[in-house]
Amino acid sequence: MQYWLMKSEPTSFSIHDLQQVRCEPWDGVRNYQARNFMRDAMQVGDKAFLYHSNTKKIGIAGIMSIASTGYPDPTQFNPECGYYYDPKSTEDNPRWYLVDVQFEQAFSDILLLSELKTLPQLDDCLLTQKGSRLSVMPLQVKHWQAIMQLAEQKGLL
Repeated sequence: MQYWLMKSEPTSFSIHDLQQVRCEPWDGVRNYQARNFMRDAMQVGDKAFLYHSNTKKIGIAGIMSIASTGYPDPTQFNPECGYYYDPKSTEDNPRWYLVDVQFEQAFSDILLLSELKTLPQLDDCLLTQKGSRLSVMPLQVKHWQAIMQLAEQKGLL
């Protein structure tokens, strides 16, 4: 099993939105490295933190699991999808991929980025590195365990 962190603005898609729908395609990713993780590395059953970005309380909101392997993101083919439409992408040669994610657990409150940055186990984590803006990133087992331990200590689980 692998571990991931996936970012979303809660005004676009939050942990509570996922809790309501239970399973949802993680569409709209337009970064090649993040795409490669979803297309090539994510497997059914992997665990991921849903991270709320660009909001007052920035941090981890809950846990989800990967419910499918990567497949072409249909928004790339639809001109009505605005920014997500990619006229250079074709169904025979898609550029963008997604995975389905499934709700596992919402934290009782956000585990703040400022709190995560205090964990020495996350010193080498992409999330806590200055300038890292990747929306989908791998986590090492030690990162996952440290985050889960902090969430438990704070009574968020």
